[in-house]
Amino acid sequence: MPLFQYVARSGDGRTINGTAEAADQGSVVRMLREKGLTPTQIKETAAKAKAKAKKNKGKGGRVKLDDMVILSQQMAVMIRAGLPLIEVLDILAEQTERRSLANIMRQIEKDVEAGNSLTEAMSKHANVFSQFYLSMVRAGEASGMLDTILDQVATYMERIASLQRKIKSAIMYPVTVTLIATGITIFLLVNVVPVFQGIFEGLGGDLPWPTQITVAASNIIQKQWWLVGLIVIGLFVFMHNWGKTKSGRLLIDKVYLKMPLFGPLILKSAVAKFCRTLGTLIRSGVNILYALEITAKTANNAVIEAAVMRTRASIQAGESLTKPLVEADVFPPMVTRMIDVGERTGALEGMLVKIADFYEDQVNAMVAGLTSLIEPLLIVGLGLVVGFIVISMFLPMFKMIEMIAS
Repeated sequence: MPLFQYVARSGDGRTINGTAEAADQGSVVRMLREKGLTPTQIKETAAKAKAKAKKNKGKGGRVKLDDMVILSQQMAVMIRAGLPLIEVLDILAEQTERRSLANIMRQIEKDVEAGNSLTEAMSKHANVFSQFYLSMVRAGEASGMLDTILDQVATYMERIASLQRKIKSAIMYPVTVTLIATGITIFLLVNVVPVFQGIFEGLGGDLPWPTQITVAASNIIQKQWWLVGLIVIGLFVFMHNWGKTKSGRLLIDKVYLKMPLFGPLILKSAVAKFCRTLGTLIRSGVNILYALEITAKTANNAVIEAAVMRTRASIQAGESLTKPLVEADVFPPMVTRMIDVGERTGALEGMLVKIADFYEDQVNAMVAGLTSLIEPLLIVGLGLVVGFIVISMFLPMFKMIEMIAS
């Protein structure tokens, strides 16, 4: 366990120096508070700090959502414990395991020391701190409840990260099996079919249509693989660039929501994220119009984004929140009805959180169900593809045996 050196002030104003073993700086703060001491400085011993620096050296890369969850939790604990913001930022920069985030925290510390607010300092790193994060921190600074707001941010991001992991786990399995099936099919077409093709040419006569299809596919893969590769790459580049356009992204996201099996899962996930984001922002005191703008930009689905932006325009025009959501024909009736009730009763934020909780539970149940349903479907699909190739290779032999028998 790391060893920390601390400087603390007692109730009668005496300065006390000492060391303590603890999991992190936050634990040391809590321990000192329990003893009636106010910590003024906490640092790891030189040996531990050196080991931590060495560890950080090998952990670079992009800042992940899990890193931001831990950062927000630690910041909330230390601010609640009464540590000055500069010292909190210094501690976070020292103990953050991801090197890129540690560097950013050092820059934020310097900007705050120079007189900038925490929000202003964080806004210079928009690639790490999203509009949602900055809005929440701004609300926390304005209300003097930064520790509480950061706790809400951490909880929100933890739930979103959990939701994303579940969606990925549901999608990764079929994608992996599909890639394996494609590899097996190509192997059969390149290595097995040509052997039978030589036998068929020696036999002469017309081949059955399944055999003709398999042989033609084998010839294309062997002799025109470069053309197949160009077509695949071309389609990928076209879809990638078209997906960046407004119309292309809208159509692709509509298709995602209408997909069999995965469409309902994606929709429930999007609804949960929409309600969780909007509810968290409103609860933190963010203006409803700005909250809707942030929610739209973090939706990651053009259909949901368009519906939320129409809702924002509706509120600006003095209309209700619910009408544009109903007209979008995306949100389930239960969602729009509950939002309508929340809006009329003045309990909108609580209703949004309840909807988010419900749909997150729905996503969990769907992921479990899809995993058990997709496995046999993929096995059957793989069997049909391989079976078609195998049968198409043996059909001419059956025909030849029949001719010899007759």
